[in-house]
This record gives sequence, C-alpha cells and structure tokens, in this order.
Amino acid sequence: MASQPLQTGISPVAALRHFSLAAWVESWLEAERDQTGLWAPVMLGGGIAAWFLLPNPAMWAGFMLVACGLAALGALAGQGSRWGRALLVGGLLLAGGCGLIWFKSAWVAAPVLERPVVTSFSAKVERVDILAARERVRVVVTPLARPDLPPRFRVNIRENDAPSGLGAGAVIRMKARLMPPQHPALPGGYDFARRAWFDGIGATGTALGPVLVAKPSKGEAALRQRLSAHIHSRLDGGAGAIAAALATGDQGAISEADAEAMRRSGLAHLLSISGLHVTAVVGAAMLLLLKLLALSPRIALRWNVPLMAAGGGALAGIGYTLLTGAEVPTVRSCIAALLVLGGFALGREAMTLRLVATGALVVLLFWPEALVGPSFQLSFAAVTAIVALHQSRFAERWFAGREEGWGRRMLRGFMALLLTGLVVELALIPISLVHFHKAGLYGAFANMVAIPLTTFVVMPLEALALLCDVAGLGAPFWWLAGKALELLLALAHHVAGMPGAVSMLPNVPPLAFGLIVAGGLWLLLWQSKARRWGVVPLLAGIVGLWLAPVPDLLVSGDGRHIAARGSDGTVAMLRERAGDYSRAMLAESAGLDGDLAAFKDMDGARCTADFCVWRMAGRKTSAATGWTILASRSDHHVDVPLLNNACRAVDIVISDRRLPRGCTPRWLKLDRPQLNESGGVAISLSDPPALRSVRDGMSRHPWLNPRTVSPPRQWRTPERR
Repeated sequence: MASQPLQTGISPVAALRHFSLAAWVESWLEAERDQTGLWAPVMLGGGIAAWFLLPNPAMWAGFMLVACGLAALGALAGQGSRWGRALLVGGLLLAGGCGLIWFKSAWVAAPVLERPVVTSFSAKVERVDILAARERVRVVVTPLARPDLPPRFRVNIRENDAPSGLGAGAVIRMKARLMPPQHPALPGGYDFARRAWFDGIGATGTALGPVLVAKPSKGEAALRQRLSAHIHSRLDGGAGAIAAALATGDQGAISEADAEAMRRSGLAHLLSISGLHVTAVVGAAMLLLLKLLALSPRIALRWNVPLMAAGGGALAGIGYTLLTGAEVPTVRSCIAALLVLGGFALGREAMTLRLVATGALVVLLFWPEALVGPSFQLSFAAVTAIVALHQSRFAERWFAGREEGWGRRMLRGFMALLLTGLVVELALIPISLVHFHKAGLYGAFANMVAIPLTTFVVMPLEALALLCDVAGLGAPFWWLAGKALELLLALAHHVAGMPGAVSMLPNVPPLAFGLIVAGGLWLLLWQSKARRWGVVPLLAGIVGLWLAPVPDLLVSGDGRHIAARGSDGTVAMLRERAGDYSRAMLAESAGLDGDLAAFKDMDGARCTADFCVWRMAGRKTSAATGWTILASRSDHHVDVPLLNNACRAVDIVISDRRLPRGCTPRWLKLDRPQLNESGGVAISLSDPPALRSVRDGMSRHPWLNPRTVSPPRQWRTPERR
C-alpha cells in the first residue's frame, strides 16, 4: 500500500497567486527603498503606543512575542528579500518599543503619596520656577530624613511667602498640604499622574504660610531666571512675558488671557521653544560668524569658513537648548539642527524626511514616554507635514525657483506659505482635539503674519537689545521689540475673537485617532501611487470623529461637579460656585466654547438646598420617555426612607457621598464608592445609552497601582531649636 503524503499540496493557482503577491510587494518596496527607513521611528512608536493601550503585563508580553514572531517570519520566509527584511526589522522595532517603555516605567519607579496630608518638613530644592502671572513660585524638592514622604515632589508657594535665597541647592522648611498626583477628572482629560510618574514626582501641594530658608542657595539664581528677570525689567506686561518666553522658554509670566488667545489663534507654538526658535538662533550665529570670519583675508583664504560657522551655530544651538530647560521640543529641534549642520558639513542635502525620522528616533530612544504627550505629537506632525509637502512633486513643480518677475515671485511665495500653513493646520487639528478638545481654524492665516514677524523682527531685535545692554545701549531696540510684540498679541486676540475661531470636539475615540495617524503617515512617508491608499483609513478616522457620541451628562471623579446638556444644547453646571479650573474642565469635556450656564436656568430642573432633580430627553426618544436624574448638592443629613423612595422614582442618581443600599434607581447609581472605582464618568443618553469612565478596562500601568508612602495621621511637627 502506498504511503500518503504528510503535507497537503498547494494548488498551482494558489501558488501563482502567492508568488504574484510576493513579487508585487517586492517590486513596490524596491521602488520605495529610499522611504522604508522612515518607518523605523513609526514602528518603534507603535510598540510604545501598544504598551500604553494594552492593560496588563501579560498583554504586553504577548504583544512582544507576536512582534518577535513577525520578525522570525521575515527572517525565515523572506530570506534575501526586501519584504522579509521589512518584517524582520519592523517586528524587532515593535517589540523593542514595547520593551523600552516597559523598562523605562520600571526604571523611574518611585513611591507616591497615598492620601492627602498636611505636614511640616525640611527639603532640598532641586528646581525653582517663577509663575509671575499666578503670583506663585513652584519648587521641586527632595525631603530630608522623611522616608514617609515621596523622594521627590512639587510645591506651589505664594509669591509673598517665597523667601529670598530660594534657589537650586537651598534647604527650606515649610508646612504644606500635599496630595497624590491627580488622575483625569473626566474621560479624555489630562492625565497628570502619568506624566508625574515619568518625571519622578510623587506628590503635589501648596505651602501653608511662609517658607523658611535653613540654608540658602550657594550660587546665584540660574542664568535662565536672571535672564528672564532682566527682560521683565526692560519690557512690562504681556510684551515682556512673551519676550521672556521666546528667549528662555519661561512662560510663567504670561497671563491666562494672553495664553488662551495664543492657543485659540493657533500661535501657541511660538511660546514653546522648538524648531522656529532654534533655527533662528543657529542661523543668526552662523551668519554672524560668517561675516566676522570673512573680515580676515587670511582666515577666509586658508580655512573652511562655512564649516567653522556651522560649528559655531551648533554650539549656539546646544547652549540655547540648555538655557531654555532642554524640553522635548527643544531637544528634538536641537538634534535636527545638528543633523542639518552635519549634512551641510558633508555636502549633503540637509532638510529631508530622513532628518525628521532620525530626530524622532533619538527622542523616542531616550524619552519614550514623550510619544503620548501633545508636545512630541504636535512638533513632529508639523515638521513632517512641512518637509513632505515641500519634497512632493507638486511643490517642486509649482513652487520651485524660476526666472519670472518680482510680482509673480512674491505671489508664488505667498501661495507656498499659505499652503504650508493649511497643511500644518490640517495635520495638527486631530492632535489638538485629542489633547485639548479644541482646535483653532484660522491658524494658517495668523501664522502667515506671526511667523515672519517673530523670526525676522522680534527675535533679532531682542537679541540686539540683549547684546547692546552690555554697554547700556539696548533701550531703542527694546522699544522696537515691545511694539512688535504688542502687534503679535493684538493679532492673537483679534483672531481668537473671530466667529468660529475654534472647533470643539468632546470625545475622540482612540480607534478613530489611530486611523487618522496611520492614514496620514501612509500619505506622507510613501512616494509611489500606493500612498493613495492612506486616504482610506484617514477618511474612516474622520467618520469616526464625526460619529463619536457627544456626552449629555458629565460627572467628576469626586461626584461634586456635574454638567448636564439641556434640550436646547446649553450645558449647565450643578454647583455654580465651582472654581475656574473645574468650570473650564467641564466646558471642554462637553465641547462647549464658552462658559457654563446656571443649573437653575435649565428647563425642567427643580432644586432644593440638598438635591436637584431634572429630566433629559435622550436621543431617538421622546420627552415622555426621557431620563430623570437626581443629584445631591450638600452634606446635610437626609431622611433615609425618603431618599430611598426618591431613588426608586428616577433613572440615575449621582452623589458625592455614600448612598444607602436601599437607594436603587432604575438604571445607574453613581455614589462615592462607585466613583472611587470608575473615576469620572461621561454619559451619552442615546439609544442605547453609552457610558465612558476614566478607568475603563482597568489597567495595571504603574502610575495606577504605585507603591505608596504616607506619614502618620497624627504627625507632629518637631520643635525648632
């Protein structure tokens, strides 16, 4: 009897299809061979993003195993082929990204304060930031001989309570109210606890009373602080605050009104030291060195003057980065500038997507947590969009230099600037909606004036003023710089106040945002016709944004702050005496560009000193079959049987206290124990209703389950001798 084959043979048709597909992929990757390296930071970032999205170590390990499996498949099945190498490298980068951020989160692990406390302590100051606009001084300190406190935390001190001699290295004594780093109060909100974990901040707080300096700082105030103080002494008000931000990155003196105007007008990027500022400093240093070195015929004839100027520009860029605090956008821009100067020294084309990819790769290797922050995303999205646009065939065809009259040349430059601004705004809108729930719509037009004004007028005048101040001759330049900055602020306020200047979106589903990012990268990083396929996920993501449910009811994590959407679209707040931060947080999460209405003015709301009850018509339902909601608004004792009867008559009950077991509404009960488990809640009263909470899919990321420390509840302050 003949033996049977151990494997099922593949049909000739299937084999032909398999080899045809492999041949097509191979030929496509061959045509895109200059672009495949651009996907290295994307794959590394994909692994980092997977770690943040997946909830527990088992899934992180599973993701890394799957990625390694892809790498093994590429190594075994695609030997000698481009698609095999792409799978191999891509799989290793995905696994490496996940492992890198996992390792970094464990490396920076530090105890976190368990509960709010009021305590006295001595501490050594690590860093001092002056927040002049808030009349506060913010210090990062290390407590001394207090193992029951986190090893590093941040405290705000009232300006009048801040002593002289407060600087890095000083030893201070204070009494402060400390609390653990805060998680988002509402779904989609800012997660300070995550950022504090990677910054090593175990608590935040406010000083209670004056701060005593036990040992003053040995040196003078940091150069950054002294330079900011000098600029404020030359320029007052908003102009001085913006000037200090441009020179040192210190935004503490910018008023909230000016900061909000800059955000709404799309000009906030000017306040964050990034590519624009580093480029201006490096370019100015190179130009100055070129002119000075060219004055010597001996140097000009015997030495490579452009190379020497490039070295001087590199030193200027590094010094400026260190001066301004070495934030991620500044470091990224400095790395990019150094790569540009290196390409210039080697005689290579400098500003390419490879340069951008290299900068992103360096930042992710050293600061992988930066991937999920708005700074990294906004910075690299803007630069990638600009470079990809100007390397495209369309830009080469329409905006390349040519022999033509000055009028047409100026018109062509104007159109190139406008198109660049529009492309950048389109690239930044989804990111702004995710992190801030709002996006400016007129930023492209505002930047057409603001960027040249800042780059070619404000910053050169400020540099000349600082240089001339050495001889006491900077006053005329400070006056001119002040007028230019006043013009910049006037532009920001005018654009911010225009109708429809800001688009609001309260809920951005992660899947929709991921599709938009994937589609945008596919369009920007490939060059062949296959890039057009990026439109598919891009449009799918936009549709996902359009269909995202809008919350009708918002409840903060402590249950005290509630916002409800009325039938006419207005959003009202339960406690009218809430602070500005709580009101702004609820308004943004509700997609409201403006202030919240008073709850007593909402249709159908009935309130007493202790409770409010109102009806809301759910979507796709009539008013008769709407939702009845009961919410507490005081800490007074309430008769339990009466409360239980009221609960049974409503659909939703919300309270910042523990409700009795007999309180059983028809659908949802949100009291203190439930909110402690879920965090803040956003409810869309659609058919069926949708509920999102801060802790959906409870993860085991380290900042959610940290090791904690806490001083005894009856801690006594040691007597001072």
